[in-house]
Amino acid sequence: MFLETIAEDQATGRVAEIYERQREQLGFVMDAAKCFTARPDLLPIYTDFSDRIRAGFSLGLREWRLITFIAAKYIPSTYCSQVYSKQLIADLGSKDAVLVVQKDFRSAGLSEKDVAMLSYAEKIAKDASHISETDIESLRSAGFSDRQICDIALCAAFRCFVSRFFDAVGADTEAAFIDSDEEFRSQMTVGKAL
Repeated sequence: MFLETIAEDQATGRVAEIYERQREQLGFVMDAAKCFTARPDLLPIYTDFSDRIRAGFSLGLREWRLITFIAAKYIPSTYCSQVYSKQLIADLGSKDAVLVVQKDFRSAGLSEKDVAMLSYAEKIAKDASHISETDIESLRSAGFSDRQICDIALCAAFRCFVSRFFDAVGADTEAAFIDSDEEFRSQMTVGKAL
């Protein structure tokens, strides 16, 4: 980490609670959490905001992971690509399926609805200023409600913000998220080297 952050043994209050929750869930505290403590008031705000977005997310966890994974590719964020690729292996059935989606989701055998969703997420991550009402109409035609379209946009845009922040302050990918398969790991390294 490039910045001074709150060490686990120095955490108090909400920061300590958030660290403990991550230790219970993952067995460790992610750099993605620690990096927000360079300004100690931010971690609780970030955590609450993230939790609220996820709690009200109108699409499934698989969709959250797919959107995040595709956004991570174009940000580019190695950290988020590594984390979400590991989670998508179970969702998609294999590492090969994850590799195919990462290479070209349009020809990966996903549903037309998934392709429409990921095309929108890709456009947000690349340059949201090019999105027009035509893009929204395409999503509606694919069967998405306005709430779901909002959630796709929130998920992709949120990833752009946090992934860029992680890289800007030196957050590193934890060993638990780095695959032992060198080829897979290499393909998921889309930005900063591990």
